[in-house]
Amino acid sequence: MPRRKRVAEGADLFAEAKAEALEPSHLDHRRRMRERLFAAGPEALADYELLEMVLYAVPRIDTKPLAKALIAKFGSFAAAISAPRAELLAVEGMGDGAVAALKVVHAASLRLLKAELRDRPVLNSWDRLIEYLHAALAREPIEQVRVLFLDSRNRLLADEQQWRGTVNHAPIYPREVVRRALELQAAALILVHNHPSGDPTPSRADIEMTREVAAAARALGLALHDHVIVGNGRWLSFRQEGLL
Repeated sequence: MPRRKRVAEGADLFAEAKAEALEPSHLDHRRRMRERLFAAGPEALADYELLEMVLYAVPRIDTKPLAKALIAKFGSFAAAISAPRAELLAVEGMGDGAVAALKVVHAASLRLLKAELRDRPVLNSWDRLIEYLHAALAREPIEQVRVLFLDSRNRLLADEQQWRGTVNHAPIYPREVVRRALELQAAALILVHNHPSGDPTPSRADIEMTREVAAAARALGLALHDHVIVGNGRWLSFRQEGLL
């Protein structure tokens, strides 16, 4: 390693240690927060306090003002961790390290929700399915299509994003859907897509394409159980609406 680089890295480490040493009140505050978390559980913490603790991954800053700024802009913990990178970086004090910390938490929450769907019939866990889909898609700024592939007992084999589109359109290709289902040896499907506008009302194109996918699936002995459109805080089931 070049001497200049070693000196620079040493200076950075010294500056970090010095910054921590100059801010004992911040360190004491973090200790009290951890103690409250362990003693009373995460339910005892406000949204901004959870964000504050997540941002502890960012060194040398007091994360409390930054956490409050995120809540002021996005409105909630869930909205902040799922916000697009560009919007997060627009908040003063946010950098890629802070964004990465939030995105790790978002990814972890989705994996936990998906894990609860594994090894059980999806149709019998509808509330958990909607909770997972809402967490994954409700705040996405671009329309995307996902397909849930199910086995013969309606257990989740795979959840795959098939296509991304624009703010108001994402294509669905029936042949590609059924081809992938056959590759996975799936027995049934659930189509899912989001409406970034927040309104889950299906368009004429949504309805027509769903019928085309259903026909293509039926021709190969596959069942299309439903098509779910996710809005922001709202969702619509084609099956429940009599559209499928």
